[in-house]
Amino acid sequence: MKKPRFFRLPPPGFTLMEVLIAILMFGIIVTTVFASYRSVFFSAPMIESSIDLYEMSGTCLGRIALDLRSIYIAQPPAYKKPEFDAPPDPYRVVARGDGDGSGNTPWLRFASLGHLSFEQSTREGIAEIVYYDHPVGDGVFQLKRSDSLYPYPPFEVDGWDPILCEGIKKLKITYFDREGNDYDYWDSESDAFDYATPVSVNLLIEIAQNGTTSVFETRVTLPVVREGLE
Repeated sequence: MKKPRFFRLPPPGFTLMEVLIAILMFGIIVTTVFASYRSVFFSAPMIESSIDLYEMSGTCLGRIALDLRSIYIAQPPAYKKPEFDAPPDPYRVVARGDGDGSGNTPWLRFASLGHLSFEQSTREGIAEIVYYDHPVGDGVFQLKRSDSLYPYPPFEVDGWDPILCEGIKKLKITYFDREGNDYDYWDSESDAFDYATPVSVNLLIEIAQNGTTSVFETRVTLPVVREGLE
């Protein structure tokens, strides 16, 4: 009597439905990964532009703040109320609040120990710092910085003055006195301010780049102040 034969069945495979589901899931994963890659790839220039914008604004506000923290102010009794025909105080603070790109005009002038030399010179001293705007069109302007050692020449626009910041739509500076009152201009040679200097300065800059506008702000407390003269 012959023994019955047993045959080993082949291992079960994938059904057509399982293969289709696997292909569908693979397609979803590939599409998601590709879309994420495209998003990162096309966002890279925007991210890089934002980084450049933050670096430029930080450099701009940082330079102004450093100059203000190095401000030099003449104090009594060396400083006295100016006579009618007396020359202006070389260490005066004269400023207007809004830089709107209306022309090459100074809107912040003071004396500072923060002199920067762009020439092969070892001269040091108290510099006259002048910040002024230079219009470039489309409602934006550049911020330029003039830096001159004593004797201070009459201010003139100089094409060699370094550009501190570009693409500015607005630059607003607010000045505060000892009582906390705020002003959008200042003149330490004026009786209206009792020949005093500001106690602190608030800087706000609005920069336009690639169709977007960003606002940056900081406040600087001046290390030295001249009190009002009674």
